[in-house]
Amino acid sequence: MNFPFFVAKRYYFSKQSKSIINIITWIAIIGLAVSTAAMSIVLSAFNGIESIVFELYSDFDPEITIESKKGKTINQHFIPISEIEGIEGVQSTSRIIEEIIIIKHENKWVNAYIYGVDSSFLSTINIQNHLTQGNLDGHLKHDEAIVGIGLLHKLNGIIFTGNPERVQVYAPSRDAKIMRSKNPFQSTHFLLTSAVNYNREINGQTLITTLDAASQLLKYDQDITRLAVSLSPDANLERIKAKIKEAVGEDFIVKTHLEKNELIYKTSKIEKIIVFFILVFIFILATFNMVASLTMLFIEKKPNITTLKALGLNHKGIFSIFYFQGLMISFSGIIIGLILGYSIVSLQYFGEFIVLPNSGGEIFPVKMYLSDAGMILSITLCVGFVSSWLPVRILVNKFERESTIS
Repeated sequence: MNFPFFVAKRYYFSKQSKSIINIITWIAIIGLAVSTAAMSIVLSAFNGIESIVFELYSDFDPEITIESKKGKTINQHFIPISEIEGIEGVQSTSRIIEEIIIIKHENKWVNAYIYGVDSSFLSTINIQNHLTQGNLDGHLKHDEAIVGIGLLHKLNGIIFTGNPERVQVYAPSRDAKIMRSKNPFQSTHFLLTSAVNYNREINGQTLITTLDAASQLLKYDQDITRLAVSLSPDANLERIKAKIKEAVGEDFIVKTHLEKNELIYKTSKIEKIIVFFILVFIFILATFNMVASLTMLFIEKKPNITTLKALGLNHKGIFSIFYFQGLMISFSGIIIGLILGYSIVSLQYFGEFIVLPNSGGEIFPVKMYLSDAGMILSITLCVGFVSSWLPVRILVNKFERESTIS
């Protein structure tokens, strides 16, 4: 057995003559364990929150959208829809009309967005999983509409299955001129058959109806606002995006759902990184307790070191004893912290003890990734190596200088 390691192990497991050293050593281990556990818990929590954000925003936005680079609308006959649908990995395409409208219900007037969609779009956005009120058999009639739950509350509306509420919708005429005698708005009515819950933005300003009804209201004829492309689960997003760009040419903008909601996803990831590095900094601060423990142990063991040196132990051997001692303290705290942290995460994952505030009982999500555990282990081990090596080197060098002088 390596002699310095053997001595370090004896120092680590045996009680020291001064109990304060044992206390500081345990404080160091506990500090490292708690900060390591905090990293694993926080990363798992952020992973869960990211998954919720991704689902909330990706469910309503199909994987790829095609928009005009030159204007607001596109004549759908100018898009090679059949060629796009023939690309391997493309599951379906959906034509969408989007426009700002005004909705009137009783004495309430609310600004909103109308979405005119074809029947394939309703299946691609998993609408059945997001219905909160009413029923939907998969199709909308010409005068029916689905409303965001937040918009429904703004209108003081209620979904009645047997007797849907009627709302009046006003939209600007495309070719209308501002004249006293001419109404610049087109209007129609819709029956609210169901309400959906996606995210705050969609919930608060969305009215979904059929493509034909929206086209008739807005006088869009053959124009659409964008074409949505839904992909199969195993499709390569970037490869298909490149093929679609090649098919539609330079006059169109092709965006993935990640690029469309880029700010939201980036903000979530930046928050995760910032919090993680704050916890790494706390871990570094926790290593100062280990430095204090090593310093006091070195001072206490100076007579032993002098004896070992007289028996032939060289500078490297003395350094190795206390370096191994520091590593044992670091490893103990890190391993205990990882076990503790992921045990707590597992309890939440399987036991569902904590719920999201103001969510109606929805469980706080956590997700564990092996890559996160590897990153935590790598960073904490690097910090542990440095925080063990540097103070021990200073202490041993100082001891050697004092021995030479004496």
